Amino acid sequence: MSPHTTIAAIATAPGRGGIGIVRVSGHGCRAIAEALLGRVPESRIAELHRFRDAAGEPIDEGIALFFPGPASFTGEDVLELQGHGGPVVLDLLLRRALELGARAAEPGEFTQRAFLNDKLDLAQAEAVADLIDSGSAQAARAALRSLQGEFSSQVHDLAEAVLELRMWVEAAIDFPEEEVDFLGDRALGTRLEFIRHRFAELAETARQGTLLRDGLTLVIAGRPNAGKSSLLNRLAGYDAAIVTPIPGTTRDVLRERIEIDGLPLHVLDTAGLRESPDEVEAEGIRRAHRELARADRVLFVVDASDAAAVAGIGADLAALPTAAPRTVVLNKIDRIGGEPRIEAGDPVRMQVSAATGAGLDLLRTHLKDCVGFHPTGAGVLSARARHLDALRRARTHVEEAHRLLSGRHAGELVAQELTDAQKQLGEITGQVTSDDLLGRIFASFCIGK
Repeated sequence: MSPHTTIAAIATAPGRGGIGIVRVSGHGCRAIAEALLGRVPESRIAELHRFRDAAGEPIDEGIALFFPGPASFTGEDVLELQGHGGPVVLDLLLRRALELGARAAEPGEFTQRAFLNDKLDLAQAEAVADLIDSGSAQAARAALRSLQGEFSSQVHDLAEAVLELRMWVEAAIDFPEEEVDFLGDRALGTRLEFIRHRFAELAETARQGTLLRDGLTLVIAGRPNAGKSSLLNRLAGYDAAIVTPIPGTTRDVLRERIEIDGLPLHVLDTAGLRESPDEVEAEGIRRAHRELARADRVLFVVDASDAAAVAGIGADLAALPTAAPRTVVLNKIDRIGGEPRIEAGDPVRMQVSAATGAGLDLLRTHLKDCVGFHPTGAGVLSARARHLDALRRARTHVEEAHRLLSGRHAGELVAQELTDAQKQLGEITGQVTSDDLLGRIFASFCIGK
């Protein structure tokens, strides 16, 4: 991605629509506007124009907007052409922009230029993609707060507190002849305790944001006819899976995305686990094993009215190809007169009826509790796994600084740990970053953004 070229892309989703947008950014925008529109539109004023090809024939008629840099999203000159949303029309407009000297934008290149031109920090840039990809209203609100800089502001405030503490420690190093013991000052310990507390708060906020963004991969497994597909249909709220009394009905992995109070669940219904001579069913079971190995959590569904299945829970769980946490779901409790017998030591278990819906609310609450998800409030922000990792590493350095300070070790060691903590926090907002990290982040964006 060269920052010196002019880029162009279709900024609206593929398909037909009332309006489609082609976006152009770079120093060549003015020349492209003059060739395509006849003149450069007035700054930040929507103007009606005919968009013309190389022969002067109209391609389309629509709205043109020109945003001179640096007062634009990317920090460069930006031209937006809003035409009719047909794929042929938009393709013709994009081709014309490319003919006039632009090149096709890479995924995320517009937002990357905004980052490189200091219009956004890295956490805000990632929030752009999170807002586009948000799967719930709560996730969208959290992403918008991060895009507006709330997450970055909290990270910056924490980094400033670490910096002030480091300056205090370095003052003690620079003036060892002073009679005052700076490193033994109670105020220094108080500041360090405040920073440790803020780390804990911010880490929890980021963890909730990560759950909102990434959700939980939940694999439903169990013997044939345990009611796995019926349970999926109940959780989804519609008939996502075919349900019959015939064992082996589900032969492939069925994926559904649902949400519980804003927590995204990627639910996978799998083939019943058993030995089968049927090649198709055997392949479905092999795929079930593969998905189980990737699960964040397993719902192991057992037919509560089947005494042999209930007795075999321990052996079935031991045979699962995953170390992921398991929840035993005793299904079909509407068919039994009392509670089924459970051996001591079995994992967490829930009793439900997919047929009547009994116990489903408790199961939903259990799934939220498993990951520590709380209904979103005004303070929840969009965050990613890399943010959590950076916070964890920064927090480790601060804890080591606390240990060294408590043991009255050399101030140089304390200062170095605090410096390393600052660097880790800088990775979140992009103050400290690498080209490889930027490439991985922006490659996940859609083209045109």
